[in-house]
Amino acid sequence: MANLFSVFEPSSSIFSAPMNWLSTFLGLVFMPFIYWASPSRWSLLWSNIIQTLHKEFKALLNPSHVGASTLFVGLFSLIIFNNFLGLLPYVFTSSSHLVMTLSLSLPLWMTLMLFGWLNCTAHMFAHLVPQGTPFFLMPFMVLIETISNLIRPGTLAVRLAANMIAGHLLLTLLGNTGPSLSLSILFILVFSQILLLILESAVAIIQSYVFAVLSTLYTSEIN
Repeated sequence: MANLFSVFEPSSSIFSAPMNWLSTFLGLVFMPFIYWASPSRWSLLWSNIIQTLHKEFKALLNPSHVGASTLFVGLFSLIIFNNFLGLLPYVFTSSSHLVMTLSLSLPLWMTLMLFGWLNCTAHMFAHLVPQGTPFFLMPFMVLIETISNLIRPGTLAVRLAANMIAGHLLLTLLGNTGPSLSLSILFILVFSQILLLILESAVAIIQSYVFAVLSTLYTSEIN
């Protein structure tokens, strides 16, 4: 079990510097490419995806949140880039660590809470009691809504990290059984690994989208 989970250990270092975390910033290497190369089909596809996300996030946000959709599209881009990098062999999966996911969700949540309670105090109190709640249930609803609000950054972070770890562990477990299998069963194993890799690619996209959409919905609650 220790060897299994060592895949996720950020232990590679040069002169005591944690080099594994540099994979998170590899996207900066590719950014200047769009300024000197002619647009390819991939860049046009990515630009269409970004425009679609902008329209969707603007529909979810309040009109007062001008420019907030740019933040969440950037958040989506960062997460999906790191998720796909983790599918490459010998590349560190930074999005499978709570250090990475909490550093994305916690500052965002704290900023929203500070802004909401300082500028929209009455509206934030109104959110603690949903409309139509019976009088005798109001104390319980306040407690439930407070707890659900406090665990939001944790649920965002754990959801992303757990989904990325689960698929990688399954791929690693199946891959470690390869040397002990016969040739006929090995073909079945390779085929199942390819199917799992496709599933992991879908999970990488879905979890990035879920993280960005939930962050947008949390922002839209603050007027």
